[in-house]
This record gives sequence, structure tokens and C-alpha cells, in this order.
Amino acid sequence: MNKITPQPGIMDIALYQGGQSHVEGVENVIKLSSNENPFGPSPKAIEAVRDSATMLHRYPVTDHYNLRAAIGERHGLDPDRIICGVGSDEVLQFVAQAYAGPGDEVIHTEHGFSMYPIIARMAGATPVEVPERDRKVDVDAILAAVTDRTRIVFVTNPGNPTSTMISDAELTRLAEGLPQTCLMVLDGAYAEFVPGFDGGAGLVDRFDNVIMTRTFSKIYGLGGMRVGWGYAHREIIDVLNRVRQPFNLSLTAIAAAEAAVADVEYVEFCRAENARLREWLSAELARIGVPSDPSCTNFILARFADQAEAEACDAYLQSKGLIVRRVAGYKLPNALRITVGDEKACRRVVAAITAFKGGAA
Repeated sequence: MNKITPQPGIMDIALYQGGQSHVEGVENVIKLSSNENPFGPSPKAIEAVRDSATMLHRYPVTDHYNLRAAIGERHGLDPDRIICGVGSDEVLQFVAQAYAGPGDEVIHTEHGFSMYPIIARMAGATPVEVPERDRKVDVDAILAAVTDRTRIVFVTNPGNPTSTMISDAELTRLAEGLPQTCLMVLDGAYAEFVPGFDGGAGLVDRFDNVIMTRTFSKIYGLGGMRVGWGYAHREIIDVLNRVRQPFNLSLTAIAAAEAAVADVEYVEFCRAENARLREWLSAELARIGVPSDPSCTNFILARFADQAEAEACDAYLQSKGLIVRRVAGYKLPNALRITVGDEKACRRVVAAITAFKGGAA
């Protein structure tokens, strides 16, 4: 008897592994594995969520007009060129669903977000991994990998889990070198942590085949709400909206995101505190022999002598109630990704790693 079988490529998908959130037998745990905002969401977003509770019997709007307008006003963008999704992940999925399929290739870098090859395979396309250089996106390596089958190039900038970023000049060089038949996707989940960085909006305006994505999960502290957005030329947005489900965002998520994007003062506070504590954390760890690249995000990629030391340090941190992220799956086996928490959390991390390395905690 014939069996029901999934589409080709589906069983090649490795399940995404989220950040660990608890340690068996350990209390007072601090989760530093998912790059969440340690200060939580804006109080105005919390108030908007409470207010939305009286309307939960109503369907949400289908066009997200007010949210798109709020995003457009905050970033100086045309709301008609914005699409909203269940996290930026869903917008990335729209792109692959609409522009890639069997026989097509989707390029991603070796340390890029692990959802990229998953998304490619979901669409039936073939993911193509290219190397990075010193934990940075290598534009030349990407351009060398482009073929007449390439339909999408995913670039995380700033990078996750590397924390590094490449310049506007390098991004421009990449956009200029890609064929018009290929979409360049700039994933800017951490763009808000870089002062003055537009996330690629200028490139979108210059090139017809560039789209940028952003999220409310990081600096806005709305990971539990799952809201993201993309910005591209209207022709691309029109295509993506044809595969978007009409009620993809809940009424509550929309309300929270609208309030969060308008609270500029709170975002500035989170950005400033993250920068201050990130600098301190990276400097203190470097002082005891645990270096990291200059970070453009809300985490650092702490590097150890080898995989064994990284795993031993992770186990020690867990015993002390500190959960960070192993990144061997991102081809960085000698490193741990550590979210920049609040000051108390950062001091606990430094004390624990100092003790692990044999110093005085």
C-alpha cells in the first residue's frame, strides 16, 4: 500500500532549537539564551495589551494599516511598502514561498540565522551555504556562489550569532553584484541596537530587488507577541501580501506593537543600557581570557580555547543558574552566545566565568 509522504526536502529540515529556559534542579535561573530584552516591553505596550482585552471577541484588522503607519512615521518609510508578519520569520517565509521553489537556490552564510535553510527547504528550494570571513559576512564569497538558479540571498546584518556587521559600502557592493532575478534579503532583527543604522532602508529605495526585515522581538521586548515587518518596493509587497493570511497578527499583538514603536524614549533607554552593559561585559570577559568581537547587538559571542572548554563553561554556568546558548550548530563550537542582561545578570555571568577560569569569583 502506498504511504502518504511529505514533499521533497521536508524531511531534510533539521528542527529549530530554541534557547533553553530552565535547568533541572536549579532555582533562581537567569535566561540569557534567546537575546530577550531584560527590561521587558514598554509600559505603554503593556497598557495597550490590557486595553485590548475588552476586544478579544473581535477579529483583528487585515491590513495592519495603523501599525504600518506607526512604523512608517517612526522610520520615515512609506507605509504602503511595509508588510507585517508573525515575527520577521514569517516575512522571510513569505519571500521564499513567493520567489523560490524546486530547482531554485537560496544562499545563506555559514553562521547566519538557522531558519534560512529551513525556509528554503519549506519552499522546495535548495539552500546553498557560503563561508564567512572571521565571523563576518563575506560579500565576495556570496557573489562567487551566485548561479543562474539563485533566487534569494539572505544576509543577517548585524549577524546572529556572530554579533558582527558589514558596512553599507559592502552591502551596496553585494546589491550591485546580484542579478535582477535574485532577491537580496537584509535581515535586521538587531538593527535598532546600532545608532543611526537604517537597517538597509536606503538600499531598498535604490534597488528594486532588495527587501529588509525587522522585528519587535528584540529591543522592543515583544518576543511573546510575535510581530515583525518587511520593507520593499510596492511590487514585492503586493506579491508577499498574496501569500499572507489575512488575520496573521492578533488584535493584541497589533496593539502592543503600535504602542511600542511610538515609545521612542523607552527604546533609547534600552539601547543605551544595552550598550553600556555590553561594553562592560565584553571587557571584563576579555580581561580573564574570554575574547569576543565588537558587538553590534544585544549579545556577545564569547570565544574559548576549544569546544571542550566552551561546553564545560556552559555546564558550569548552568549549575550557577545562568543559561546561555551553545552555538556549535552554527559552526562555532568553541563559542557561547551570551545575551546582555541587566546589570545584576551581567555581574553574575562575569563572576561565574571568572570562577570557572580559576580566578577569584
